[in-house]
Amino acid sequence: MPDINTSARSVIANSQIAFGTSGARGLVEDFTNEVCTAFTVAFINSLQTGYSFDRVAIGIDRRPSSPRMAGAIAGAIERIGLKPVYYGVLPTPALALKAITDGVPAIMVTGSHIPFDRNGIKFYRPDGEISKDDEQLILASESPLPDVYVNLPRVSDTAAMEYASRYTGLFPADALSGMRIGLYEHSAAGRDISRQIFEQLGASVVSLGRTDTFVPIDTEAVAEEDRTRGRQWAEKHQLDAIFSTDGDGDRPLLADETGDWLRGDILGLLCARELGIEALAVPVSCNTAIELCGAFTAVARTKIGSPYVIEAMATLSQKYGSVAGFEANGGFLTGSDILSGTHCLNHLPTRDAILPALVLLAAAKRNGKPLSSLLTELPPRYTASDRLKDFATEKSNALIANWKSNPDALKRDLAMPAGIRTIDFTDGLRATLDNDQVVHLRPSGNAPELRCYCEAESHLSVQALLTECLRALATAAASNAD
Repeated sequence: MPDINTSARSVIANSQIAFGTSGARGLVEDFTNEVCTAFTVAFINSLQTGYSFDRVAIGIDRRPSSPRMAGAIAGAIERIGLKPVYYGVLPTPALALKAITDGVPAIMVTGSHIPFDRNGIKFYRPDGEISKDDEQLILASESPLPDVYVNLPRVSDTAAMEYASRYTGLFPADALSGMRIGLYEHSAAGRDISRQIFEQLGASVVSLGRTDTFVPIDTEAVAEEDRTRGRQWAEKHQLDAIFSTDGDGDRPLLADETGDWLRGDILGLLCARELGIEALAVPVSCNTAIELCGAFTAVARTKIGSPYVIEAMATLSQKYGSVAGFEANGGFLTGSDILSGTHCLNHLPTRDAILPALVLLAAAKRNGKPLSSLLTELPPRYTASDRLKDFATEKSNALIANWKSNPDALKRDLAMPAGIRTIDFTDGLRATLDNDQVVHLRPSGNAPELRCYCEAESHLSVQALLTECLRALATAAASNAD
């Protein structure tokens, strides 16, 4: 039991928990009840001067550790005189939508795609995701901690229901009629809601890969096992598409009728084009087909992470009427209300997985063509990405710092197939080569990994580029260690 004079700042500082690109992340063993209490108190007190509320919304993913952490968070909320409202297991965007609709803060317990021995907490102000400035206020909070109290309230299903209604009301009731959609359920928080939405829009849903064991699906680095599964499932079940998400339902995976998974930024590009979006905010790592396709009046490139995309969307909204954003992982954000036919989709400035999938599936059905046909009008730019696991952030930063001061060493160490035309250091190191190929290196903000994103003119060339870069990276890291 902590002393009443213990500050949130001191507990957090000694916890080994840190903010990444999307919330606070760390090992489960470091998310003690005291640490969860400290983060909760610091977050709520950071809002007291700008917002008025009497309750806080809570949600979780399916990780084994999430209910216990949510119980500590709920207990802390009670201890400081507010009411915790617990919405149970649901997608992060569903919790965010409910919080924004009700004008209350929200706390989501999720580690997204990272392994189950880790977890995380995402924070939402009554008007949306916290900013990087908000993160610093939380970390610096001198708020005293109450006694640790673990108490998980009864589950309310209203947030899940309102989230489903948001999308079933956006399309005609027969928007997906006659389509066979494979739902790769695994341990996704929104697997049951996804089925409900697809079926209410007329689709026939085939359940795939459902499990009660947590599966860390990374939509930016799809495992070869899942690539093979996709092709096998599509053929076996004669599917029109396969849909899945990461653990907390804010990053989509969508495969076409052959079982090939669409890259997240291509999915976002196609969705934004179908919705008639005027201005886009996207991270620097996204495919350059976004600009080359000519569908958008303005494109703002940002650092990787939803807070940066949201900040850029807010700036774009001052000039443009319809604004959206997405990330290379596929999460789609709406920075303004969007008119779709006669329906107005209220803005939801946080990553969402189901919207881009529904927009593309409905477009394919409306056009009477397979999902893959939507790709044919895009410029021939292909991306591939992977990561070196167990790669310390310090090691990644040292390599990038060396190459920043010595670009010739970058070309030599990574055996680049052409000269380097430009290097962008907006987030990590992004080199554009003389042959228009791109290599982007970036330390992960959530785990000890070095991510490598490549872009080229064909599937074969981008895979060859990625394979060679990863091999050379491993060699360069070993050489650097010596």
